[in-house]
Amino acid sequence: MAIEHDFFGLLESGPDGSIFWSENVDLGDQSVTVDLTAPDQDDVSEAALDVAAGLVSSLEAIDRSARNAMVSELDDRTSEVIEYILQQQEALGEDIDEMLVDISGDVHIDIIRSLQLMSMTILADEHGGSEPFAVLEYALDPDATDDVLLVNLGSDGDVLSVTSAD
Repeated sequence: MAIEHDFFGLLESGPDGSIFWSENVDLGDQSVTVDLTAPDQDDVSEAALDVAAGLVSSLEAIDRSARNAMVSELDDRTSEVIEYILQQQEALGEDIDEMLVDISGDVHIDIIRSLQLMSMTILADEHGGSEPFAVLEYALDPDATDDVLLVNLGSDGDVLSVTSAD
């Protein structure tokens, strides 16, 4: 069985009923992997696919919103954003300057600006629920796949939370 959508095309289900779509999308000068997945295609509505298509189409605005959410967490010294930044500073030491795209003098802001959006995973079966509908994965060092920040989005595209991958 399959689902057809204007944006995603034909989404065929696997033998277990799951669906999966993947594409690389350009965001500025980088490529972001976008995955859409659901364990059971029967749990995926046309509305969920429309919302997912909107998220992919507005990736630049979604990225800006996610980074703003990270900045807003800088006031909370116990936030996972602060913990991530401190961990990166400790791990990289003086080499961190080589990772920064802009050095403004505020190292916390500079690190958030320098994070690369690695991927967006859309959990199409979570449309309208309380669980994240999409998860953005950010890394300062794209080769350090364990050192990432995850930004969880609701079906409305609003940021639900920012967490580390621990």
